[in-house]
Amino acid sequence: MFGVSTYCLHREPLSRALENLAPITDCVEVMDEGLHFLESAEPLESYSYLYFIHAPSRGVNIASILEPIRRASVEVLTQTFAVAAEVGADVVIHPGYYAWREERDRAVEKFRQSLSELTAAAEDLSVAFFVENMGNWEYFFLRSCEDLPLIDGIGLALDVGHANLNGCLDCFLAHPAAHFHLHDNNGDEDTHSPVGAGTIDFSAVMEAVRRSNVIPIVEVETFDGVTASIGALEAIDAAARGE
Repeated sequence: MFGVSTYCLHREPLSRALENLAPITDCVEVMDEGLHFLESAEPLESYSYLYFIHAPSRGVNIASILEPIRRASVEVLTQTFAVAAEVGADVVIHPGYYAWREERDRAVEKFRQSLSELTAAAEDLSVAFFVENMGNWEYFFLRSCEDLPLIDGIGLALDVGHANLNGCLDCFLAHPAAHFHLHDNNGDEDTHSPVGAGTIDFSAVMEAVRRSNVIPIVEVETFDGVTASIGALEAIDAAARGE
């Protein structure tokens, strides 16, 4: 089974997006931003999906060296955890960033502090969360495998498109992942293109998915691109099984 991110329908109200996804999947990752921002779990409870929630990232920086911003960011994510707990969803978060290269060491300390606080909050709510690797945005943490020790003990949400942008997909695929975001690109822009439209070897990606034994999320920009991607991924799976 392949899950689908509501990102492909982010210009539609959440209720309409959830209705439109029903014919193609039983698993949805809600992009908790914009029209799909979750003030409560109520919009999700009318549907029988297996849910994941991608926590808000705009304006959120759990590695900020400005303590009020860091604390507020942790609070925002903790609120997401509370919503997720009501529908049994795991949560994907972003790792944060630093504004100046000279601030990296201080930002690492803040990042670790935030992860400790979030781990405690997740345990209190019986929620699991994963940290997503970032694209080619300067000063973000977890752009490369070198930053993996920063999230030691916390699951990796492997975004294969982001890893491709940084030229380190093979390294990330060798690392156990708890969650996957699947989309394609040509290695230069984060286009969230359909599977097969870029340069990513999805045969290798699907080998890693099978090893991890998790439901991957198709995070493509358009609904038509999502359906095409699911077809392409199913064909890759069938070929791997010799069918």
